[in-house]
Amino acid sequence: MTQDTAPFERTDKPVLHVTLWPNRSLNAVGFRNTMILVVVGSSIGIAPILLVTGNLWLVFFAVIPVATLYIFFLRNYRDGRLTEELRIYPDVIAVERREPSGKIHRWHANPYWVKVRLQDEHVESYLTLEGNQRTIELGAFLSPEERLALKSEIDDALRSLDINA
Repeated sequence: MTQDTAPFERTDKPVLHVTLWPNRSLNAVGFRNTMILVVVGSSIGIAPILLVTGNLWLVFFAVIPVATLYIFFLRNYRDGRLTEELRIYPDVIAVERREPSGKIHRWHANPYWVKVRLQDEHVESYLTLEGNQRTIELGAFLSPEERLALKSEIDDALRSLDINA
C-alpha cells in the first residue's frame, strides 16, 4: 500500500463519511413514460400528413427529435454516475471523485491544515477544500443549500477532532 492510496483503503470507521452524487429527478419509469408520450405526440402530429400525402420521408422529421431526446437522456443518465466520496479521519481527510468514464481523482490532506471555504464570487456557495498544496471543489453538482449543509457537516466533524474549523 503506497502513501497515496493508504487514505482510500482504510477499513476503520471515519468520523464523517459522505457520498455525494447528482440529483436524478427522473427515474426509469418516468423516462419510459416521457419517451412514450413524445413518440405518441410526434405520431399524432405527423399521421394526418402521412395519410393525406403518403410521403413516408416525412417520418424522418418525426424520428429525429425523438432520437435526439433519447440520446440526450442517455447522456444525462451516464453523467449521473458521477460520485464524490468524502471521509474524515482523525489524521487525514480524503476525497475520491469517480467520473462517469471510470476515471478516479483522489485528494487527501491532514485535517489540521485543511481550510474549508465557501465563496460567493462567481458561483453561489462555491465549496472548496484547501490543503496538501491543492484546492479542490466539492459538490459542484449540489444546490447552494446542499453545499451549505455539507460545509456545516464538515465543520462539525473537524470540530469534533478538536481542530479549529
